[in-house]
Parts: sequence; C-alpha cells; structure tokens
Amino acid sequence: MFKREGLVAFNLAAERAVQARKTSIQATSPVSGVSGVSGVPWGLAAIALFSMTLPVTRSIGSDFHPVFIAMARCVIAGLVALILLGVYQVPFPKRAQWRKLLITCSGVVFGFPIFSAIAMMEVPASHGGVVAGLMPLGTSLVALMITGERVGPRFWLCALSAALIVVLYSVFKAEGALSHGDWALFACLPFAAVGYAYGGQLAKEMPGWQVICWVLVIALPFTTPLSWLFMPESLAAVKTSGWVGLVYLALFSQLFGFFFWNKGLALGGIAKISQLQLLQPFGTVLAAHVLLAEGLDPTMFLVCAAVVILVFFNR
Repeated sequence: MFKREGLVAFNLAAERAVQARKTSIQATSPVSGVSGVSGVPWGLAAIALFSMTLPVTRSIGSDFHPVFIAMARCVIAGLVALILLGVYQVPFPKRAQWRKLLITCSGVVFGFPIFSAIAMMEVPASHGGVVAGLMPLGTSLVALMITGERVGPRFWLCALSAALIVVLYSVFKAEGALSHGDWALFACLPFAAVGYAYGGQLAKEMPGWQVICWVLVIALPFTTPLSWLFMPESLAAVKTSGWVGLVYLALFSQLFGFFFWNKGLALGGIAKISQLQLLQPFGTVLAAHVLLAEGLDPTMFLVCAAVVILVFFNR
C-alpha cells in the first residue's frame, strides 16, 4: 500500500516538474514579455521588418541567384533557430504537430521565399507590395478551409473585389500582358497563405517563436544543399551590400520579425494587433522608394488603399 501511494506521489511530482519546466521555457523565451504592456509597438516593429522584405530582396538581386537568396536566408535563420532551441532546451514537437510543421515549412520556407525572390528579379518591389496586400485575405480563406467555419456573402464580396482590383492593376501596369514576375507574385500568395494559416494553428499549441524555429530547423537538410547548389561562383565578387541584405532577410524577415509579431499578439490581443498588417503594403511602397528610388505612383496608393479598406471591412 505504501509503495502504491509512493508511486502516485512520485508521478504527481514528476508531472508538476514537467509543467514547471514548460512554464520556465515560455517565461524565458525570446517572446516573453511583461503582461499589461501594449502590444502595438511590437506589432508595428514586425510590420516594419516585413515591409522591407521585397525591397531588400530586389536590391540584392544583382548579387545572387533568386533561389540562393530564398534558401540561404532560411539556412542562416535555421542555424540561429537551432541555437535558440538548444539554449532554451525546447522539447521536440509532438507527433501530431509534425504534419502542420511540414505544411507551414512548404509555405514560409520554400514557396513564398522562392517565388517572391524570382518576382523581384523582374517587377518593382513597390508593385510586389501592392499584390502582397492580398495575403491577409488569402490567409483568411485558407484558415476558413482548415477550420470549416462559415462566412457570409460580405466576406466573399470583399475578397473577390480585392483580388479583382489587384489583378486589374497588375494587367494595367504590364500594359495588358502579365510578366513572369507577376505570375511569380501570384504564385507566392497561396504558399504564404497556407504557411501563415497552419503556422497560426500551431501557435495555439506551442509558443509562436518555437513554431518558426522548428519550421526552419526541419528544413535545413533541404535548404542547405539547395543554397550550395545555387551559390555564386565567386563569393569575393559579391558586394558588401549584398551580404548585408541577405543577413537582413535571414534574421529579420525570416526569424526575428515573427518573434516581434507573436509577442505583439500575445500582449495586445490577436484581434487588435493583427489589423496592423493592413499597413504593410504602404510600408513596402515607401521602403522601395527609399532603398531603390522607385517612384511613388498615385495609382499604386489608390490600389493599396482600396485593398486595405476591403480587407478591413472583411474582418
């Protein structure tokens, strides 16, 4: 009898120790924060970092192959993520979570980075920012398919209207014929939507920073050889600005930007902070103007504003 009671007590103590360890990991993680602090500054910081992705990608397009840009940024981010997971002794994901991790990986590690880098070889970054304004709607559509929720006619009206505006704008800028860059932009949208939606589901099961870290780490066996395959023949010939841009994409666009974003959501609430993403198309257009001296087309701002308004009323 005493052995039986002792075994029960031991099991209870072990469960408490495991729970305490999980709490400690989350409390000391890169996305831990002080409760009650507004999440808006963190959300704005994330949007500022994400807004720079396309302009920076285009700025280093003359130094690297687009596939190298896409894969090397994930390799660098993946190595940093591996260190973080080790430092904080994060346990391996559960077996049921691996499927979602792989789907998320297909979108945010392979699909979006590769197609967006290809697009930036041909179209202006500001143009890409306008098309990327559809990502919140695309993510919502995928999330609806995953959760099986029902939506009203207003959702479909706003979603289709925003898509039509962006397509017409792209055709107008291309003078009636879409370029390969335009098709690459449209191709990267579903990958981003799938990656964000499944990553968002996983963030309900584990801290958001761990989601992106695990996604990057499990992709390393694939991203590393692909980076080597498309590596420049002469690394010495690459300009310093090219390496700086690549490091920015790796650390801020691919990794730390998600840390800020998830921390903002945790502190300020998902419903409130997620609306800040509507500012991203404007941030991309402005960043392209500053970094690449791309013109500020009034039509572009009108299209951005129209998409933002439609997405806002669609929420």
